[in-house]
Amino acid sequence: MLMPRDEVRAYAAALRAAGQRVVFTNGCFDILHAGHVRYLAAARACGDYLILGLNSDASVRRLKGETRPVNDEHDRAEVVGALKSVDAVVIFGEDTAEELIAEVRPDVYVKGGDYTRETLPEARIVERCGGAVAFIPLVAGKSTTNIIRRMQES
Repeated sequence: MLMPRDEVRAYAAALRAAGQRVVFTNGCFDILHAGHVRYLAAARACGDYLILGLNSDASVRRLKGETRPVNDEHDRAEVVGALKSVDAVVIFGEDTAEELIAEVRPDVYVKGGDYTRETLPEARIVERCGGAVAFIPLVAGKSTTNIIRRMQES
């Protein structure tokens, strides 16, 4: 379900008040592939509810370049929101999820194994709020960039 940004804080707080473990992750999720699906399933397994912060089109362009995203934010939100592992999707326009994480205050923040605590500014916020940070190994060879490269080469 796509959730308005101004409702995510109350949603996460209600889940925690009900004794549920809230997991949060974020990313572009431009062209959904098996690596994304496995990653999101593993993230969801870290708790009871998974909230996914989805980079807006403008933030994807700043992070990935002018040719991205391939799919617009509403289409990307619909696709990732349809996965059984994802309970809520919220679009954010900043380059990092720091502000959104401060609002959600997840019990667990999950990122891919290509990150470390030192390279992840959000980690400090999560830990300061009493949450944990978990890293999930990437699926070798599965990435949107690789898919786009293969399409351009064919």
